[in-house]
Amino acid sequence: MSAASLPVVAVIGRPNVGKSTLVNRVLRRRLAVVDPQAGVTRDRRQFEAEWNGRSFILVDTGGWELSPDEPLIARVRGQTEAAAAAADLVVYLADATTQVTDDDQGIARLLLRSGVPHLFVANKVDGERQEAHLDHLWSLGLGEPIPISAQHGRGVGDFLDALVDNLPAEGSVESRSGLARLAIIGRPNVGKSTLLNKLAGEQRVLVDDQPGTTRDPIDMVIDLDGEPFEIVDTAGIRRRTKIDDDADFYAVLRAREAIATADVALLVIDGTGGVTHQEQRLAEEIAAAGVGLIVLLNKWDAVDDDARALTEDGVGDRLAFVSWAPVLRISALTGSRIHRLPKAIRAVLEARRTRVATPQLNRLIRSWQEAHPPPMRAGKRARIIYAVQADTNPP
Repeated sequence: MSAASLPVVAVIGRPNVGKSTLVNRVLRRRLAVVDPQAGVTRDRRQFEAEWNGRSFILVDTGGWELSPDEPLIARVRGQTEAAAAAADLVVYLADATTQVTDDDQGIARLLLRSGVPHLFVANKVDGERQEAHLDHLWSLGLGEPIPISAQHGRGVGDFLDALVDNLPAEGSVESRSGLARLAIIGRPNVGKSTLLNKLAGEQRVLVDDQPGTTRDPIDMVIDLDGEPFEIVDTAGIRRRTKIDDDADFYAVLRAREAIATADVALLVIDGTGGVTHQEQRLAEEIAAAGVGLIVLLNKWDAVDDDARALTEDGVGDRLAFVSWAPVLRISALTGSRIHRLPKAIRAVLEARRTRVATPQLNRLIRSWQEAHPPPMRAGKRARIIYAVQADTNPP
């Protein structure tokens, strides 16, 4: 069964009730960023999961809270509500160790109004004594909660049994397996999430002037000029001295994993600031991983003519070692020149599939050896006798 045809399960709840811990427990891997600080998860992030032979998509969401005066919190809430509306089943995770809050009541009203099938789960139930004192959660009107401890695994098997029992029948949708994978890479606040939203045609990822809004890589399938691609928006990769906490550290690790598993990396650079040493390092990582590369000079409409010349020179000088990579000048905010991106992606993918005939390859190697003879060692000169291209992607 392809990922695109699997039922979708969204895990929702107020901040810091253990949603990402539960997701990691189900996946048996640390994929969602977990931190004691509330609000670490902000965007929807989805993973393929399996229990007793039944596969499904598990969506980790940001903490749902009211706080109408905080624009970022309101946008996180909107993302969570969108995930719940699109899900086949919603898992509402409450904290059994605290009293019911206004946020809990708001989530309960949301679920009851929506009519979406749901499971009510009480987390942080570490023993039978706590399990016997869940009466306060009944006031939410969602029935008897399923008691679990996501951190210790207690009750998670029973929860997953109930989850699978409440899944709808699996449909048959065209498989997304085999799709080319694109990774949007760059420093914080250069416009990566704005670019993804523009490509997706919807507010799929939170965008904020505060750097570091995206923490987890955001995977989705988008259609570019009639062709589907799997695309991931990553956290901004900071210098080591700028990584402030564990959440930033693990977010950077996830971003580097995204590079390693991509077919093409879209390196987004703020055109108003030019190419920095950090972008040089990112380009080196991408090239070393054998990943295709497209350089995107973003915010180009905000760069005056003199600054454009300096930025162009910076690309030529600082990124000379990846001179083979196409460079596009775009504005993710307005969509200027983004229509050129699908063609560039297809060209890079085609180049990655290039196979050089063995006779041609050996002629090239002979000409290189004649132009640049290898050094002498023990009175003898090293010589490449024969070469053959073993594979593609990359060649």
